Amino acid sequence: MYKIAVWLVGIVSLWPVQSSFGQAGKAERVRLQKKYVDEIATLASHPKLLEAFTLINDLEPETRKEHILLTEIPAPPFKEEKRAKKFAELLQQIGVDRVWIDEVGNVLALRKGVKGGKTVLVEAHLDTVFPEETDVLVKVSGDTLKAPGIGDDTRGLAVLLAGLKILNQLQIKTEADILWAGTVGEEGLGDLRGIKHLFNTPSLTIDSHIALDGVGIGRIVNSAVGSIRYRIKFKGPGGHSFGAFGLANPHHALGRTIAEFVEKADEYTRTGEKTTYNIGVIGGGTSVNAIPYESWLEVDMRSENASRLAGLERLFLNAVESGLQRENEIRKMGEELTAEIIKVGDRPSGSIPESAPLVQRAAASAAHLGTVPMLGASSTNSNTPLSLGIPSVTIGSGGNAGGAHSLDEWWINENGHLGIQHLLLVLLAESGIKE
Repeated sequence: MYKIAVWLVGIVSLWPVQSSFGQAGKAERVRLQKKYVDEIATLASHPKLLEAFTLINDLEPETRKEHILLTEIPAPPFKEEKRAKKFAELLQQIGVDRVWIDEVGNVLALRKGVKGGKTVLVEAHLDTVFPEETDVLVKVSGDTLKAPGIGDDTRGLAVLLAGLKILNQLQIKTEADILWAGTVGEEGLGDLRGIKHLFNTPSLTIDSHIALDGVGIGRIVNSAVGSIRYRIKFKGPGGHSFGAFGLANPHHALGRTIAEFVEKADEYTRTGEKTTYNIGVIGGGTSVNAIPYESWLEVDMRSENASRLAGLERLFLNAVESGLQRENEIRKMGEELTAEIIKVGDRPSGSIPESAPLVQRAAASAAHLGTVPMLGASSTNSNTPLSLGIPSVTIGSGGNAGGAHSLDEWWINENGHLGIQHLLLVLLAESGIKE
């Protein structure tokens, strides 16, 4: 399936038959260390793992059924309760030491290890980007499942359930405690609120973290793209376009802000580490012949480099101040405009090196299963632990998918079993299997 070239320093490079890194942006082939290649190969040949890989196929009808069941429970931003309740029920039915739903809505299940002293968090997110009224009925077309959220990230939840069933049915014990979770608030303005809460809970000590998000198995996220988001509202008295001419105009202030920011941001982002900006939403006003009383925008700024992101943020806030000041200076009558500045998103950046054991284990597992392991950066639940210096990777959950965040989202069980094998190998390598 693949060639192995061993370097004198103990590093190996692998060229498997396919690559499944499906995300645009930075992608780098992993330089694997031989000891982790050997570790995963030994684990994969363990009698219990050989049984597990067979059991994955036997459980596939159940996995598919639960995948569809959870997809058809709406989980819009900030309204994940119904899906959370069902996911908790399914975890309880499989059997763990404890299942609970925390203060923000995360579903948690503790499976104790025989040694303890270390806790590995493995999770997928419950929420989707779709509003409550979205039709999420799964439509089957040949070998394809179609529904909003079928891949991102309901497939991850189904894989978590399958992995837990296999450990229980085969009585595979781990040395470390494993905390299984369905998290809230990963998407959009959820701003990672679920995972942030877990890593800010004093009663939880999490030593490493594995997130299931996306499909395939070759993509390994070890670097977090940080983001800062603002909603800005310019407010004024408003009035008739002719009769009240001379009032400060919120739209004009908005336009000045955008023009100045884009000019300065364009220059700033042309050099240095990749840093991006986007005015994604604007609104306000009531009529073509009315001076608006309110004008607003939402901006998204991203970078893997925290200082670069902070610099772009300063440019944006300076542009808001400048746009407001200039429009107030030229008004001929009436009250000054005001600006309401609300930070609606703050996702931290961070990374762990290619040489980190968790990264090496994920890469060695992907390679063992016949895929080119590629490192990349993204904005996922891994952002929070990575920013805190806690080992974390985001890996795919198997299969093939497309149309994420659209009504035409689809998923195919194309080597989907590899996603469950990948989870088991990475998780057991990280948590230790009890002989």
